[in-house]
Amino acid sequence: MNKLLLTASAVSILVGLSGAAAAQDYTIGVSNTVQGNGWREEMICAIKAQALKSGEVASLNIAHRNTDAAGQLEDIRNLIQAGVDAIVVNPANPEGINAAIKEATDAGIVVVAVDQAVTEPSAYVVSNNQEEYGYLGAKWLFEQIGGEGSVVYMRGAAGASADNDRDKGFKRALAEYPGVKVAQEVFTGWQQDQGKQQILDYLATGVAFDGVWTSGIDNVIVDAFVESGAPLVPIVGADNAGFVGQLGSVEGLVGAAVTNPGSIGAAGVTVALNILKGEKPAEQTVLVTPALWDNVSEEGKASIAAAQNPNLDPEWPVSVSIADYTTYSTDEIIACKGPGE
Repeated sequence: MNKLLLTASAVSILVGLSGAAAAQDYTIGVSNTVQGNGWREEMICAIKAQALKSGEVASLNIAHRNTDAAGQLEDIRNLIQAGVDAIVVNPANPEGINAAIKEATDAGIVVVAVDQAVTEPSAYVVSNNQEEYGYLGAKWLFEQIGGEGSVVYMRGAAGASADNDRDKGFKRALAEYPGVKVAQEVFTGWQQDQGKQQILDYLATGVAFDGVWTSGIDNVIVDAFVESGAPLVPIVGADNAGFVGQLGSVEGLVGAAVTNPGSIGAAGVTVALNILKGEKPAEQTVLVTPALWDNVSEEGKASIAAAQNPNLDPEWPVSVSIADYTTYSTDEIIACKGPGE
């Protein structure tokens, strides 16, 4: 697939929001396989808010549950049978749902994969650059510990393309710092309780380590250190409201947040609507480039201070919008209301 790189702070739109056609009665299907995770919940709310704000979506048909690729295949086929005009999907893995995607596009349904890529060439992809996410945070962490030592590597969900891409970025950074070793590697499943218990279990072993890289399960990792009385080490997480708050308030915490907006779901809605109106993007894949905010540099401290938002759920990313792709307000995404609700 061809790829177009964009920045999170100033996304160069390749399918504009201007010149929108008169309101249409589109039905958008949504398929998501992780429920109860704050990032995914914000993604769903962003989809709802943008669909409502667009004035072009009559209804949403949302399949939002904890399942695997086989379950997602079933969900997508149900959406096809329901006669939706487009499907916005966060895929369980890169290849596992290709058959259903092809069935959808063969039926004239627009498919936009968000957050993670798929390998079916008929689908469009609108994603945060997950490999760069992994690389930026890992490189910062390895530099922070002086290029020597061991780190706990807390991944996402096994088999998910976002996790695979982040792993590529992490290992690219690891190759640049041969003095750094992985003390422990775990899959959190992007579940808060699971990630917290995993780090508590490792802390209980008494094995020393120098830093923690997390795949977005972050504020509970800080909580685990504080509650257990273990000495804090540098921690990398995402731009979730709880972790961003901790970076500005927890004494002794050295850390960095890598941006990963859940609003990418809303960007998927915008791209799908534009395609339905005949405005196809210039490239098949759009990547939003992440930024890193640390609480060590003056620039990073300023970014963290500006990003604080106590109105958001601690598990929600503070980057609730993407320039040129989203038109809702912060209050509207928090309300989490879609067409007809």
